[in-house]
Amino acid sequence: MKGLYVVTPDWNDTEALLASTEAALRGGAVMVQYRHKTASPEKRVKQAEALLALCRRYQRPFIINDHVQLALELDADGVHVGGTDASVAEARAALGPDKIVGASCYGDLELARKAHREGATHVAFGGFYPSRVKKYEVTTSTNIIAQSKAEIPLPVVVIGGMTVENSAPLVAAGADMVAAISSVYLAAQPEEAARGFQALWSTR
Repeated sequence: MKGLYVVTPDWNDTEALLASTEAALRGGAVMVQYRHKTASPEKRVKQAEALLALCRRYQRPFIINDHVQLALELDADGVHVGGTDASVAEARAALGPDKIVGASCYGDLELARKAHREGATHVAFGGFYPSRVKKYEVTTSTNIIAQSKAEIPLPVVVIGGMTVENSAPLVAAGADMVAAISSVYLAAQPEEAARGFQALWSTR
């Protein structure tokens, strides 16, 4: 799988969230991750259910950040786990062999090696650039993409402050997917923003 991987912002307006996500899907986004750090449990279920139905219509994978139990309950396509969430091994054991389990590896190749051993389906590195949403302790080196691709047989996702312009060299270095929040959801035209990202792979 190659292309734009959209991660949702902390929006409580479900209709706006769905509209922007659908625009991104029309623009070619290849996967959607639901991430809402401050949602109430009721809001989280409502939004995740609606986004799952939307992704089913577009036949795109839908995964949930952190909440393994919710992914199980909704039969989502998988989860994404970070350094303070359930481990990859725990998520894989809960979800079984066929679901997506993405892992945040920050700028640490050893975390990617561990994620691979524990059954991750892809590894995410970042942040590479300052982010309007997430705060990172370190800036990740572009070199980690080639290092990971050479050693670990998993797709590489790049995250952190992604724009079409600054993600281009990361795609050229071998990134399989670019994860974006603000560059799509805060764009005047999310569909066109998504198309701009997708074009990075059109000649590869």
